[in-house]
Amino acid sequence: MLLIYTHKITPRFSFVMKQIFDRILNVEISFTAKVEDFIKHSGPKITYTKLPLQNEFFIRSNDLLFEQGINDLQIKVQDWEGIPCFFAAGERSNLPFDVFSASFYLLSRYEEYLPHVKDIHNRFPPQESLAFKNDFLELPVVDLWAYKFLEKLQERFPELESKKSAYKFTSIIDVSSSHCYSHKGIVRSLAGLLLDISSLKFKRVAERVSVWFRPEKDPYNNYDWLIELHKKYKVLCMFFFQFAEYSTFDKNISVNNNKFKFLIKSISDYSTVSLCASYGSFNDTELLKEEKKNLSNVINRPINSSRLRYNRVDVPATYRRLVEAEFTDDFTMGYTHEIGFRASTCTPFYLYDINLEVQQPIKIHPFAVHDYTFVKYASLDEMTQKLDRVYAQVKKVNGGFITIFSNELFGEKSKVSWKELYEFVVKKYHV
Repeated sequence: MLLIYTHKITPRFSFVMKQIFDRILNVEISFTAKVEDFIKHSGPKITYTKLPLQNEFFIRSNDLLFEQGINDLQIKVQDWEGIPCFFAAGERSNLPFDVFSASFYLLSRYEEYLPHVKDIHNRFPPQESLAFKNDFLELPVVDLWAYKFLEKLQERFPELESKKSAYKFTSIIDVSSSHCYSHKGIVRSLAGLLLDISSLKFKRVAERVSVWFRPEKDPYNNYDWLIELHKKYKVLCMFFFQFAEYSTFDKNISVNNNKFKFLIKSISDYSTVSLCASYGSFNDTELLKEEKKNLSNVINRPINSSRLRYNRVDVPATYRRLVEAEFTDDFTMGYTHEIGFRASTCTPFYLYDINLEVQQPIKIHPFAVHDYTFVKYASLDEMTQKLDRVYAQVKKVNGGFITIFSNELFGEKSKVSWKELYEFVVKKYHV
């Protein structure tokens, strides 16, 4: 067991220690704020404070874990053996930076509490992030720091044990619109037809009319192909269905449509079905609860996991609402149009609510790849090279590689085959 001494055990301190040692490194730890307990301990031990007690493994602490609220921090990114880091610790420290404060800053999404300009969907833009500005968005630096830190500890304490984590690939399919033309009712179907005609989209008109007579030919109807692919490679897949009333940003099939319900129920026999919360539920907890309950009634199972429409996350308010709606897990932490790690980690973590100074009981599963990121790329080769780089970083730390794909893109005609890309991802990255 590793004993960690600090001058004050705070909620922030406990949060980050458990994340790094328990969830990332699988190292058994204990804390103490009593010098006598630290001196008596004969096993591996470190101090995390301003000055070392003896000649122990010492990390000089920043003030961040002992503060409350938000402050305007001055951050200078430096290099630690090829990995970006910040919060320099000085020469006496065994690490050149405060790994715990830096990890807390990124995991808590501290920067998202600071003043910033949100985008059109009220989201934190990736360009505002420290990781984007300093070119480490594609690196799970919290995990990389943790494993390099473990190496340093085991050099000093060879007897320190760490259980190796297992790499985990999770494929998420977003179903915000289950069908392109079919099952949409007479009014929506005719309105869509008239819009296509007025826009001179005659190929789309022909396709639409054809699908009316043969619904199984709907371009978004790729579910059998997906299920067979997942079976072939034994992939963990989660389908997030939007189950909400029609609105400007929510255009799925009616929640009263029996064929839509049957589709959801049939997929739940093969994969985990969860809720893709509607755009309108972003600020409406009661609506969120209603959508959760209605979807649960369809599959006759509890719904514990969520994703927010358009990856809309407002830290910490969004997670407070999810907790109130009794979700236990969320898969929205990431960027729609940038590959990488929004919280700089590929390991699930709990939300630390800085305003309340408590850990909220909801586990956040950060995704690294969203298919809409690739719309701006010109070729499949360019996409796969980008994916390979991120995958390699996740494998290096035995983390979780989560990808988000939409059934809508599988049915779109483009210069790149989205089905081919997805099959490449599943085949190559599932192990």
